[in-house]
Amino acid sequence: MSKVPAYAALTSAAPLEPYTIERREPGPHDVLIEILYCGVCHSDIHQVRDEWGEAVFPMVPGHEIVGTVVATGNHVTRWKRGEAVGVGCFIGSCRDCGPCRDGEEQYCEKGMNQTYNGLEQDGITPTYGGYSTRITVNENYVLRIPPNMPLERTAPLLCAGITTYSPLRHFGVKARDKVAIVGLGGLGHIAVKIAKAMGAHVTVLSHSPGKKEESLRLGADDFIATGDPEAFFTHALHFDFILDTVSAKHDYNKYLNLLRRDGTMVLVGIPDPVPLSAAALVMQRRRLAGSLIGGIRETQEMLDFCSEHGVVSDVEIISIQRINEAYDRVVASDVRYRFVIDLSSLKTP
Repeated sequence: MSKVPAYAALTSAAPLEPYTIERREPGPHDVLIEILYCGVCHSDIHQVRDEWGEAVFPMVPGHEIVGTVVATGNHVTRWKRGEAVGVGCFIGSCRDCGPCRDGEEQYCEKGMNQTYNGLEQDGITPTYGGYSTRITVNENYVLRIPPNMPLERTAPLLCAGITTYSPLRHFGVKARDKVAIVGLGGLGHIAVKIAKAMGAHVTVLSHSPGKKEESLRLGADDFIATGDPEAFFTHALHFDFILDTVSAKHDYNKYLNLLRRDGTMVLVGIPDPVPLSAAALVMQRRRLAGSLIGGIRETQEMLDFCSEHGVVSDVEIISIQRINEAYDRVVASDVRYRFVIDLSSLKTP
């Protein structure tokens, strides 16, 4: 075991602070990664503040990790020292159940091993995330970063990118489809870029009229301010697919009525429960579905797709010492569009 500097929350009410964790030395099938950048996901805040329950402390967040390989186990053949790699939302799964065999490890029937706030496969060792300088991961849960991608702008793709790519791909979005993205935040801004790269006609739906210019800059073809009382009537039966990235409570029924016959709306946020009208689904044979990140195979596919199409995140780089300020700004929607921690700052006294 080696001691590694990190930032951790010691309780749900405490700010993150310097902390020392232990990382295992690479076993036969492990990869040791020097972490260079780690994105700040809103789910980090939810878990640190125990807003979802079942938080385990001390907690070292971070599941949008990029860095370089510094050592490998003696049976590792896929990874070499110096390679740019990534780690996403999980670092293990049972590998035996149907979802795991299908490459959908995020739906592991025994539960995926979360990158942080979870346990390793032994069911005992706590997992610690990317707000640290190093991480040891089984070789099967490491992702290759294409050489043309800037690491700091790639980090958020390990969560925000795959969370939006997976439903767009799984539900068959194709060129010229009319796609709406609900919300223009950390997830939404990546969804706009990916859907546009797939050839879709992309519209942003936002309650903030001031986001129109930004939406168009990011590649959207159109913008609808949902605060306009007429918006849901004038655009009824308009879209083939809606990707809803919003975690705040809102009325699904209004958005479902924007779908054409056989249209699909997919939720990737987890807001408080809202009443759902069966009529909104029944009358036009619409579908309401959910989606959770993606498996290792699909995440690698997403990275390669983004590399080919020049899709990266819009980020603000921060030092680890500013993480508590960054959390407050994320809650206040004061970031365009993802904070990314430069982990070299963790080596600075």
